[in-house]
Amino acid sequence: MLPGRGRNGRAARLARLLGTRTAWTAVGDGEFFCPGCGGDRNYQRLTGQRRFTLLGVPVVPRGETGPVVECAACRRHFGTDVLDHPTTTRFSAMLRDAVHTVALAVLAAGGVGSRTALETAVGGVRAAGFTDCTEEQLAALVEALAADTGRITGEPCGASLAIELHEALDPLAPYLAPTGRESILLQGARIALADGPYTPAERDALATVGAALTICADEVTRLLAAARTPS
Repeated sequence: MLPGRGRNGRAARLARLLGTRTAWTAVGDGEFFCPGCGGDRNYQRLTGQRRFTLLGVPVVPRGETGPVVECAACRRHFGTDVLDHPTTTRFSAMLRDAVHTVALAVLAAGGVGSRTALETAVGGVRAAGFTDCTEEQLAALVEALAADTGRITGEPCGASLAIELHEALDPLAPYLAPTGRESILLQGARIALADGPYTPAERDALATVGAALTICADEVTRLLAAARTPS
């Protein structure tokens, strides 16, 4: 059989004659975390119109496709669910706010009369990104929180404080590795232990932190016991 005369040859000729082409239209843009690049990049949100082509010329509409997200750097296309992942900048802000909220919750549970607890809390908050945080600021925030909610310092974690913790931690938890979630809980444990053993109110607050971080109750118990044991 001569070259180009068989089934494969006919398929190749047909592919040169007929095909499909997608014309993309930008409908939005912004910044996202690109899985292909592994960092924050600009993107365009695209919708497409597919057409049959004859000799490379679009002739017959074939319907819409997309939407997709196109990275401005690597030009790869992704599903729009990729926009749910926080950018590196947003993730850092979420982590910083989470550590700050946990510190306030534990201080509210144990009281702000302990200098060592305040010092430990300030160290953790500064390391998370609030570099200008002071003991006076944290103490004032805890007192303001108590006044706003009518909560007495040292009581078990109330509904309003539990809501604050879940609002700060729920969006963050899916993007943290297990060690990252444990690290936030243990930072709260160190604040609670800075002035002595856990109080019931501190345990309650830390249990709420663990639940918001999707750490099971048994694991929370283990981690809090481990934090209490000198290394």
